[in-house]
Amino acid sequence: MSAEGRAALLAPARVAGLALANRIVMAPMSRYFCPDGIPGPEVAAYYRRRAEGGVGLIISEGTYIPHPSAASYDGVPWFGGRALAGWAGVLAAVHAAGGRMFPQLWHTGSFRRSGMAPDPALPGLGPSANRNPAAGHDEASRAMTEAEIAEVIAAYARAAADARRLGFDGVEIHGAHGYLLDEFLWAATNRRSDRWGGDIAARTRLAAAVVVAIRAATGPDFPISFRFSLWKQQDYTARLAATPAELDTLLAPIVAAGASLLHVSTRRLWEPGFPGDGPRTLAGWTKALTGLPVVAVGGAGLDRPGLKGAAAAPIDHILDLLLAGEFDLLAVGRALLADAGWPDRLARGTEAAGRGYDRAMLAALD
Repeated sequence: MSAEGRAALLAPARVAGLALANRIVMAPMSRYFCPDGIPGPEVAAYYRRRAEGGVGLIISEGTYIPHPSAASYDGVPWFGGRALAGWAGVLAAVHAAGGRMFPQLWHTGSFRRSGMAPDPALPGLGPSANRNPAAGHDEASRAMTEAEIAEVIAAYARAAADARRLGFDGVEIHGAHGYLLDEFLWAATNRRSDRWGGDIAARTRLAAAVVVAIRAATGPDFPISFRFSLWKQQDYTARLAATPAELDTLLAPIVAAGASLLHVSTRRLWEPGFPGDGPRTLAGWTKALTGLPVVAVGGAGLDRPGLKGAAAAPIDHILDLLLAGEFDLLAVGRALLADAGWPDRLARGTEAAGRGYDRAMLAALD
């Protein structure tokens, strides 16, 4: 790894109006360790250890917005009601360790797995009635009404306002991986004929409306991150945009609505975003098209192949992309899940000595 790349990653930075100790972000990762939906002291300790280990910004695991249809999995924390006191404790621990933190606000949409939803009697809600329950969706999922769409938008805004009131440093909207907002963005799941469906620009209306509502609830300077992906958990080959021009059409309304930064979720962040248009990564295209700061995520810090059939890129190659201006912040997931001190090890050049990620040891990771 070049000394220049290491210095660029680890130096203090100001991104989207937020002063950070470095450019390393803890990526949002669900662990399902909140059986009552409320983060307790052990969750606070988990995030505090990552702040102590040198992470500049922590983005929490996905948290359910305060709407009953948001939940699909047991053990996921809410961001509302009784859970807010727990999140205040988490934030205090992170701030005491010198870290910064966003909660990730999540509605899982029509995606449900039998036996995992906190209230199985509630149907999954999405843009359209689901046609493929075998792909992991509940057969009872149905299209949202106008009233439900308005309620969900308001729930996002309420959660963001609570985050600001508690002292969080910003919020992230989960708009990726085939969940609710992404279902509206994706033509395969959004077959509506009203104003919430149609061409690419029309399919962005719900995502943009959520950003507008959050911006109104939090003020002009509160950082708002929007996370998106071309791939879906239902289909790794899915493409929301097939060309840079389509990506521009997709992102422009979200930027205009008031997003502060864009979190580009890829499976391998170093790969070309549009192979027919040169080597530029999806993060690089996103930054070039929108002018917003960009968080890149996808395989950074893995010490062995983390994705079936492809070796992880060395960190020095990833930092070359940072130096080339393709992204502003580097989100690290599994490496930080396995080793809370990964950033400090990176600063000392001893990251290879840390504990590597192994799915088999996931239950024991702290």
